[in-house]
Formats: sequence, structure tokens, C-alpha cells
Amino acid sequence: MEPGGAAGRRGGSLALLTDLYQFTMAYGYWRAGRHREPAAFELFFRRCPFQGAFALGAGLGDCLAFLRSFRFSRADIEYLKSVLPVTTEEAFFEYLHTVDASEVSISSAPEGSVVFSRVPLLQVRGPLLVVQLMETTLLCLVNYASLVATNAARFRLAAGPDKKLMEMGLRRAQGLDGGLSASKYSYVGGFDFTSNVLAGKLYGIPAQGTLAHSYVSSFTSVDDVNPRSLLPLTGEEPVDFPTLVEKWLTQVCQLLHVPLERVSGGERAAFMSYAIAYPHNFQGLVDTYCVMRSGIPNFCAVALALNKLGYRAIGVRLDSGDLAKQSVEIRHVFRTCSKHFHIPWFEAIPITVSNDVSEQSLEELSREGNEINMIGVGTHLVTCPLQTTLGCVYKLVEVNGSPRLKVTEDPEKTTLPGRKVVYRLWDAAGFPCMDLMALEEESAPEAGQEVEFWPLGGTEKAGKLIPAAVEILHRVYFKDGEICQSLPSLMEIKAHAQTSLDKLSPAHKRLQDPEAYQVQVLVRNCGPVSGPFKSHFVQTGYIKRV
Repeated sequence: MEPGGAAGRRGGSLALLTDLYQFTMAYGYWRAGRHREPAAFELFFRRCPFQGAFALGAGLGDCLAFLRSFRFSRADIEYLKSVLPVTTEEAFFEYLHTVDASEVSISSAPEGSVVFSRVPLLQVRGPLLVVQLMETTLLCLVNYASLVATNAARFRLAAGPDKKLMEMGLRRAQGLDGGLSASKYSYVGGFDFTSNVLAGKLYGIPAQGTLAHSYVSSFTSVDDVNPRSLLPLTGEEPVDFPTLVEKWLTQVCQLLHVPLERVSGGERAAFMSYAIAYPHNFQGLVDTYCVMRSGIPNFCAVALALNKLGYRAIGVRLDSGDLAKQSVEIRHVFRTCSKHFHIPWFEAIPITVSNDVSEQSLEELSREGNEINMIGVGTHLVTCPLQTTLGCVYKLVEVNGSPRLKVTEDPEKTTLPGRKVVYRLWDAAGFPCMDLMALEEESAPEAGQEVEFWPLGGTEKAGKLIPAAVEILHRVYFKDGEICQSLPSLMEIKAHAQTSLDKLSPAHKRLQDPEAYQVQVLVRNCGPVSGPFKSHFVQTGYIKRV
């Protein structure tokens, strides 16, 4: 995937998109002569979002674009001079002008991978000053991307594989970048379309849309229809379309036992005008007035008139009321018309719904049974109201070859020190069953060989497991200032996300009360480790005995 995101859209570096204290710390490192000490940070989240058991890792491409452009312009440095204390030495600012990401490396699971709590999404290494300055920006780029991709994946699971999903949350998103990110990462998480035209252009996401209630209500009568004529698909003489629609409306109302006088003329005029403008793409919004006594009769009349001229309507949309019940009623009408008028395709006209759709309402739709083909989701997708942030953190785990950890009054916030390799272990059924963290110097676990592990903060007793397969989770994506892996397209990331979810055990991807996925520490990392590092493991409770 070509790196993009906010940096690409603004055409420059995001090096100043960070917290001020990153620069005060950077100055402290520089003054102490520690700015070039090799350091390792890990970016991870402590709990899986939405009370689930998994997340989708996303935002890697944007992080790589940020690293490639990471540098400070003269204008950046002049601004820093105005906000840092006046005692900051001029030589520090001159040093900042030389800073870039040429000595930074980043490892990550492939973008779109299923990831779990406590396991690093990113492993960042480089000079202490530089990788410290990157903290806030990397968190910003990963947190929301992974959260909304995970939210979208949960919507996909709730809707099932057969429903089409359209993201339509731009008007409710948190700003311009939030709107674009929501469209991009909802697509990664399993959505099929977006209403966001700019996202379609930038990322190649299929864009779709219908019409709004304002369009329908803006028409009063057939006098508003202009032009009135429509050329048949066969290329014959133009037909007065409103006259043809009125003839079909009489037959439809008789068939459906709907009083003709109850059917809105303004709504019909809107449908006719739209159909004349887009005869190949006519889709009716049928709930501006009364769905079954106006919207559907008007839609059927226009669709049948289009059929007479060789065109096919592409669907209806509902935006209010009992969506499941109405979809069943509408499908019954389409089947009735299909049979009565001998038009086979008519019974399969797609039905799209929207209206503040949430994960819970999707589950209710599935339980009730429905005839819905596509679902538009906005607010509950892009704003993630059930959990507003993934809560990723960025923690120092090693500096100058010495492991580092954070010990706090809150055990959950204690970090696991040292540079690590993460292994994903698979069971005989073909499901991932454990992510195992080990120090880099430890020998790798092997398929078919017993592995002994310590639960993270769990009981004192070590566990044992014989994996059927073992894979290294992370790959190096950035080294020596350059991207060193061929990056996939957004479509390939989306496919990888779906494959990752398909491989996950049903017990772990349940939306309600899922089984917790195991993340553990390789027991051998107690043996050869001595000194403070060994005591840190015991002290923090990650390993209760040695």
C-alpha cells in the first residue's frame, strides 16, 4: 500500500504533531549526552476493545509514511524556539535540524492482522531522542485506525457474511482526518462501500449513495418534473415518462389495495425526475411520507415504467421505522409485482436500510429475520461510542542494552521489560491459541515440542502446551530510513484482515462473552537472565517464581 494518511495529504512532515513534553525530554537527553543511546519502545494496548477478545491492527502504512517524512524544517525549529524555555541552548535546535528517521527501525504484524492485548502492535528502535519524539504521533496514527477497523469487523460479524455494508459516517466523524480515517479503516474491517467521495478517490474504496429526504420533499407535483421525456433503451422515440408512470401506478394501487389518492404526487415527481436523470441507477428513498401507502407504490410504478423502457431499478432505501418488519413487507410487494406482471428480476430488487444502526440493532435484525440486502452505518461506526479509544500506550523496554520497565501502584500499568520476539502458536484444529512473548536471545519454540510458559500476572504455576504450528508475529517494515517490505494495497489489507478473522476460533470472536485469548511469557526467559532483569520479572508479578 502506498503510504498516505495525514502526512501525505498535507504534503509535509508531521514532526511537530506531538506533545510539548516530548521536546523538553529530548532536550534533557541531549544535555545529558544520552540522545544517541540505542533504545527500544513497544506500542500496545492493555485491554481488547468493546469487551471483546481481539482487535485488528491498523495504521501501519500511515506510520511508515510519517517516518519517511520525519524531519524538522527551519520554520518548525523557529516555532520550537518560541515555545521552549528561553534557557534552551541554541546548539540543541541546530541538532534538531539534523534529526531524521535514518537510524530507526519498526517491526509490526502485517496490517490488518488480528492482535491481542499486551502484545506489541509496533516495536520501535532507534536513538533515544528520536524514538521518544515519535511517541505521540505513532499513538495517534495507530489508536483510532485500529479501533475503527475493529469496530467495523464487529459490525461485519454481527451482520453476517451475506449483507453488504456501507460506511456513511462522514457527517458525524471527528473532523476531516477522522472522517477519512473512518472510511479507510472501516473498509479494512469488512465494509464494502463508503459514501465518502474523497475517500473513494484517495484509497480506491467503492463509493455509493442514493438520495436524501430533502430531494424527495423538494418536489410538489408532476409540474416539477423537467425534462419529462425518456428515451427507451432500444433507442426508439422518447416517451413522456410521467404519463407512463401514472398508468403503472393505477395498476400497482389496484394490486396492493392502496387508495390512489393517498399516494404522494410530490414523492412520485421526485422519483420520476431522478429516474429520468439516472435510468440505469434508479433507487428510491421510500420513507419520506408513508412507506407502504406511498413510497413503495410510487417506487413500483416508476420501476415498472422503467422496465417497460428496458431499464432496471437498482433498489430502495429505508431510513426509519421497524427496518426488519418493513423489509419483509417490501419484499412481499416485490414478489407480488414480479409474479403478477411477469417480471422475474423484480422480486430480487435490493433493499438498503440505515437509521442509527448499531452493533446491537444488527444483532436484533438477525434474530428477527429480514429481507435486507445492504446496511448503511454511520454514527455508531465512526464515533465508536461503546469505547472511544483503544488506549494504546508506548513504553520504553530497553535503553543502551539494559532492560527498562515501569512499576506502579496499578499492576495493570506495569510493563514487561526487554526486547522481545512474539510467537503465535496454533492448535491442532488450525486456530491460533496463544501469543507467546520471549526475549530475543531465547531459542524459538518449535511445532510439536512442549512449550512451558508463565501466565502474565496469573497464578504461580507454569503452564505447558504443545503447538501444532509456530509463526513469528512481527516483520521489520522500516530500517535505515526506508520501507523494507513490499506494502500491500488497501484491498489486500482488507483481504488479510478477513483471513485473519476467519482463522480465529469462534470462541474468541464472539461479540458477547468471548473466551479470552492467551498471551503468555516463555518460561525459559527466567533461566539465563540474571541481575536486575530477573528480579524485575519476579517483582512485577509477571513471573511469580524463578
